[in-house]
Amino acid sequence: MRLTAIEEGHLRNGLPGTIGIAGVFAGEPCDPEQVRSRVRERWGVLDRMGMVLEPPAGPAALSGHRWAAARSFDPGAHVTATDQDLESLLTDGVRHPLPPERPLWRLLVAQQTVVLFAHHALLDGRSLETLFRLLMDDAAAPPPLAPAATHVLAAAQRRPPVRPATLARELRRIRALGRPVPAVGPGEPRPSVAVVDLDPQVMRTARRQPADGRGATLNELLLSAYAGALHACYGPLHCWPGGPAPFYATVPVDLRTRHHAQQLGNGVTALRIPLPVDGASPVARLQMCQDLVAAFPHRCHTHRAILPTLQAVARSQPWLAGSMARSLARPEVTTSLCTAFKWRDNPSRLHGRALSRVVPLPQLSPPGTANLCLVHSADTYTLTVVSHARAGDAEMIGAAVAQELKAVAASETP
Repeated sequence: MRLTAIEEGHLRNGLPGTIGIAGVFAGEPCDPEQVRSRVRERWGVLDRMGMVLEPPAGPAALSGHRWAAARSFDPGAHVTATDQDLESLLTDGVRHPLPPERPLWRLLVAQQTVVLFAHHALLDGRSLETLFRLLMDDAAAPPPLAPAATHVLAAAQRRPPVRPATLARELRRIRALGRPVPAVGPGEPRPSVAVVDLDPQVMRTARRQPADGRGATLNELLLSAYAGALHACYGPLHCWPGGPAPFYATVPVDLRTRHHAQQLGNGVTALRIPLPVDGASPVARLQMCQDLVAAFPHRCHTHRAILPTLQAVARSQPWLAGSMARSLARPEVTTSLCTAFKWRDNPSRLHGRALSRVVPLPQLSPPGTANLCLVHSADTYTLTVVSHARAGDAEMIGAAVAQELKAVAASETP
């Protein structure tokens, strides 16, 4: 089975492509053999989890990769125990590609922590969330799930057409050049990962801002807090190199319908917005981000119209998928990926052990970038920052985001 153009692009952008999700459980350490048994039971029926990547049959420019079914589903090859701590596990995982000779995922069991890694060509972040939920004790046995892209494109073809001017405006947004994260201090760019536990009371108060508004979503809070953190870490935009261009953040938006919410694969699009780094106050930045996010439903409609054509053209010309992926991976185009979600299945248990925290892992992007993901689970809020800039920048950005959230919570509406 041929890869979709999006999947092909994730393979050809020159990056490791590893994303992940981790669960921290209370009580006794997790038993790797019990986890293997659960994986065999719940994931063994999922075709996607047994797909092996086959290289192009001819010249890479003319022939794309293919998915082939593995001879058997072998959790023993994928589920392994480790003594590493969570942060070092995530740092190693995001820096290294998965072994290409078997399905592109692995599950690590480390004391009270279970970590799922996958290549972005195989699964997107929503798919990782779906798979992790399927491991929990009370999860229903899954039906065979088809790739998400099939349903995304089918839904797009049933929608009414979009005006050419709207298409052109969105294409300009996709291609507009921004600025990378400033290179501050000596040394070569290097990957770093920071996991930040955010104060639940601060988050609850911040979500009620602005006081005279509707309240803030997790995504809106993350975007505005990141904008303030960038200002705190690197100064106002006019002091950054790169001319008058804005700083763009990219927000993944799921295109699956509610009928296909559990479909595995790559079913998201990416919407770029200029972050209000120089906003007048924390709440002013939040209000500006809310205005930008309010346009997402209309922009998603445009993406549903664009994607079938782009997919068809790029799939027929694999070199084009690679060219598009490398272009979009440039730090002046896709500077920061920012996403947030709520783990809604509470309480969740794995062999009787209560899930106490969910930790996300966004992928590593090229030098000059930082990617952020925020998860709300039960009464915990966990932010993960994956930076590819100066050593220690992930910790610096994470601390600055936490401080900005405190400022939002303490603010009064201007």
